[in-house]
Amino acid sequence: MSDVLAHHRSTPASSRQNCSPGEEEGAEVKARIEAALASFLDTKERAGGAGSAVPEQLAAVLREFIELGGKRVRPLLCVLGWRAAGGVGLPRAVVGVAAALEMFHAVALIHDDLMDGSATRRGRPAVHRQLAQSLGAGLPPERAERLGESAAILAGDLALTWSDELLHTALTPDRLADVLPLFGAMRAEAVHGQYLDITAAGRREGGVPLALRIARYKTATYTVERPLHIGATLAGGPAELLEGLSAYAVPTGEAFQLRDDLLGAFGDPGRTGKSAWEDLRDGKHTVLVALARERATPEQAHVLETLLGAPALDEDGVRRLRRVLVDCGARAEVEHLIAERRARALQALHALALPGPVAEELARLTHRATARRH
Repeated sequence: MSDVLAHHRSTPASSRQNCSPGEEEGAEVKARIEAALASFLDTKERAGGAGSAVPEQLAAVLREFIELGGKRVRPLLCVLGWRAAGGVGLPRAVVGVAAALEMFHAVALIHDDLMDGSATRRGRPAVHRQLAQSLGAGLPPERAERLGESAAILAGDLALTWSDELLHTALTPDRLADVLPLFGAMRAEAVHGQYLDITAAGRREGGVPLALRIARYKTATYTVERPLHIGATLAGGPAELLEGLSAYAVPTGEAFQLRDDLLGAFGDPGRTGKSAWEDLRDGKHTVLVALARERATPEQAHVLETLLGAPALDEDGVRRLRRVLVDCGARAEVEHLIAERRARALQALHALALPGPVAEELARLTHRATARRH
């Protein structure tokens, strides 16, 4: 056990409850995570070269992708879980675990963009598109595209390997034994959610219940619930605390995904960094779409059947689909579902009686995640 974690174990609960995260939960926490990731990537870069087991180009693309940024929501939630259970300070071990979460997020994004055929991410070409351009120069377009896709799978696999390395080197064996089952559950749940997402696309079956199930596994558990559980477990949080955190996390995560669904249909690519057409072009089985199918008039249903999931969807088709989503009341109902889940999450948060600064930051995160426009 590390000295810092051992100190936490011997610190009275009353003392830990008075620890204020202050400004650390925002910019400082993000800066610590960025520094940990940069240090790790520096180590990998120094170890590169002709004798390295890691292709330099994959490592460079992966580094660029990670350093493009992101909200670092999962690492922050890991730190807040640590604080919620009374964790003191911000030990290197906790930062390392939080960095491992962010590295796993890179895996999910790279593979998600590949499966969805997304052109952009964070305002730049998606990883498979970048690799197609750099590796496929001089090749026929189809061959270059296939090469980029294959290389992107390997880039995601490399990020998965590095996520494991960050996790295992951050913790001593006893702490790792506590956290590893949660990491395993998070990864399996993310795969489950992605599998449901790709197999449900373009299908009418399942309706709103299936769409909500996708939201839970694809986002609520992986983005909010498990990072909180992992941080709290590092601090020795009891089972009842983890249950209370779940009561907050699941509605927050579902609302986060519902907002993402709206952005996927109505968002501004200049702010979101990705196309606003892809969910409609791919016929994603979102709550928004499921509600529209339930509520559509025959004329509106014809528009949905004709255009939703159409590979050649154009601007006029997008406008027609958006009009149906608004006119049938689906968009307004999703806003209502977001508000309902936000209220439920905040009620659960109040019942937890967490240290004030932790509760305030979690409440702010819920509001930001559910009201965001990008």
